[in-house]
Amino acid sequence: MRVRNWIAVVVSVLLLAAAGGIAIAVNRRALNAADTVHRADSTELGTNNATLTGQLQLLSAQELAQVLAEHPLSLVRGDATDHAVLVNAASKSSTFQYGMMLTALDGSVLNASRASGLPAADNAGWAPMRRMFTDGAQVGFSSVMTVDNIALAAVAVPVLAGGSPAGFLVGFNQVATTSLQKYTQQLQSDKHRTDVVDRSGVVAASSVADLIGGRTDAAIVAELGRAGTHFVEYRVGSTDMIAIVVGGLPSGYSYVRTQTKSDFDGAVHRRSQTVNITLVAMLLIGVVGISVLGYRTQIQRRRADERFQALFQHAPDIVTVIDREGTMIFTSPSSAAILGFEPGMLAGQSVFGMVHPDDQPAMRERLEALLSDPAAVLRLQCRVRAASGHYRWFDFTASNQMANPALNGVVINARDISENRAFQERLAHEAQHDPLTGLPNRRRMQDALSSSLRRDPVAVLFVDLDGFKPVNDVHGHEAGDELLRQVAERLSGCIRAGDVLARVGGDEFVVLMPGVLSADDVAATANRVRTVVEMPFRIAGQQICIGASVGVHMAGPAEDPDSALRAADHAMYEIKRSGGSRALRTVLERIGRHRAAD
Repeated sequence: MRVRNWIAVVVSVLLLAAAGGIAIAVNRRALNAADTVHRADSTELGTNNATLTGQLQLLSAQELAQVLAEHPLSLVRGDATDHAVLVNAASKSSTFQYGMMLTALDGSVLNASRASGLPAADNAGWAPMRRMFTDGAQVGFSSVMTVDNIALAAVAVPVLAGGSPAGFLVGFNQVATTSLQKYTQQLQSDKHRTDVVDRSGVVAASSVADLIGGRTDAAIVAELGRAGTHFVEYRVGSTDMIAIVVGGLPSGYSYVRTQTKSDFDGAVHRRSQTVNITLVAMLLIGVVGISVLGYRTQIQRRRADERFQALFQHAPDIVTVIDREGTMIFTSPSSAAILGFEPGMLAGQSVFGMVHPDDQPAMRERLEALLSDPAAVLRLQCRVRAASGHYRWFDFTASNQMANPALNGVVINARDISENRAFQERLAHEAQHDPLTGLPNRRRMQDALSSSLRRDPVAVLFVDLDGFKPVNDVHGHEAGDELLRQVAERLSGCIRAGDVLARVGGDEFVVLMPGVLSADDVAATANRVRTVVEMPFRIAGQQICIGASVGVHMAGPAEDPDSALRAADHAMYEIKRSGGSRALRTVLERIGRHRAAD
């Protein structure tokens, strides 16, 4: 009996040891898979945020380019007109209210909107900007420079003369109040810190505002300058830290997200340690015999299910396991909070039924490729239907775990990126539209003109307002802005459904009429434009009257778009030289393929 008891004990220990060893191996593989997905997801999130950071920085350079497009500069040292342009542009700027200045190619100051508070010419922060221009860049960014305890960053664009740089227009932003800082503060979390760091390690924007102008951790400084996204692990005192560093921004800055290693690893690693301790304890319990083995096995299975549910109960992402046909075997409870479905409601349904019909073909193709490669990882963005019936954008990361006995399926980690997509689309819209009137800007208009001229003739109407400047001088810029908005609304009512109306300058508009062959149709439109503009405007309780000079050019297919626009502009200026809309009441006709109309 004793021998048989020992045999039973030995068998129990061996069986439990084998089961425990297998469970530990499975747990390690699942942990590695979760780590791979988590790191890939963190890398994608850091890359997306860094991309948005770079776009915000480039938008500030576009504001400087707009100043150069609207105001020619003499680049004469101390020139009063240049100074007035700088002061006026800085006062109107949403980015460079701190000040603007003009410099020669050697960096010497030619003019500035303010007399003091500017970084010295020998400040080390200028060096990165100078290197960028030396390398042929069209935009230059400085490091963070401190003047009178104020952290500043400079952005510069070249001032061209005869097609070659003759100087630089420099804008200064107070980094603590920029739109980049506002965006970074939106990323604030009690679990991590988000910074934008210049090349030398000085913090230019941070979710913790008190850190602006200070230096980031030395371990991170050593990694700055590397392109792409990478992880940096280091220690602060006795705390293990990890940082996601994304380099290669257009400015040369880096996006940095830091947090403790414990917070980064999360509950997955803590639960993994609990599993291993539990398995060891079960090995010790095995000495009580085969009768206890069956009971302990059931406890182990129940606890494993509880651990699996606890891991994903409060996860910010949705984790789903599907089989080869796309049927959902498991969906984490977080789907209830994110998509609105009750826990367990999605089990047994096809994942393709949740995906937008336009995105289904791509997802099916990518999933077939994933199943053919056991080591593959799939990244895909698509629209997913919520319980309300609305579709939301998700970023999918899927790994082939068909060979994993604990999963036996494809593991999908889905993160809601609807807000990021909306923000990117808003940035794209703002880059191609005039912020005052909402009309397409010059860039959008030129793209439309180029596209139309590839196949059709286009009538180009260049509209310049007569008497607009006195409105600004007498009634102020707010009245002038309101006048421009009302003009845009009236002009929108003058054009056909397929025509394009754009604001291309201060008081300049362009109308494109694709496919127009009749000069009479164009003349009629030009007359309507002049008529609606000459009708009195009611602004701030006062009646204001202005006029419009309209230059017309009939551009044939394949004509150079820039030449067509210049021809319409030239025709408009002929009207201006003849006295504008108040002197001319007839349409001016020119020999050739363009006409000028008032």
